[in-house]
Amino acid sequence: MFGRLMPSEGKFFDLFNQHADLCVKGAKEMLGLMSNFDDLENRVHAIESIEKQADKITYQTVDLLHKTFITPIDRDDIHKLITRQDDILDLLEDAAQTVSLYDLHSVTPEAQRLAELVLACTEKVKQAVGLLHNMDNSRAIVAICEEIDRLESDADHVMRAAMSKLFRDEPDVRNLIKMKAIYEILETVTDRCEDVANIIEGIIVENA
Repeated sequence: MFGRLMPSEGKFFDLFNQHADLCVKGAKEMLGLMSNFDDLENRVHAIESIEKQADKITYQTVDLLHKTFITPIDRDDIHKLITRQDDILDLLEDAAQTVSLYDLHSVTPEAQRLAELVLACTEKVKQAVGLLHNMDNSRAIVAICEEIDRLESDADHVMRAAMSKLFRDEPDVRNLIKMKAIYEILETVTDRCEDVANIIEGIIVENA
């Protein structure tokens, strides 16, 4: 019985890394979707499948948290980190399903640029999470988190410019509503990546 209460420190970081890998895969599929709608159905299905895999990892992490007596970092931080990581893929799935349900037939350069920034953010999240197992990496982790903040700020600028152009130039109100929704979801993905960065920075401060 006592063995079941012993810490499984490495397992938490393995799960964080597995989830971060899926976030990058989902973001790559989203960029492919925003670059070309020719393979829309398969892209949407792929993102949905990736999101389901990530949900399982989130469940495993929470389940392990309940079974582990001593955790490598604060229990609340573990829960917040995996939950915010999961938000990234939930939103990517929302974006993919919105494209499908709204029956969009074309993409804008702004939507593609937002998808590029989403991918860049998830790649940085993966890097930061991958270094989290060792607090000697704290300086490198903080630098990566700062880069995520910069990318999120870039996404804000792109979305504001995209919205301005949309309301100025789009004559079809239905298309305006559809694209506005897509822009907002994609920008929110970068917000969630920034949330992950903020949580990681907090972990660094607490464990330095």
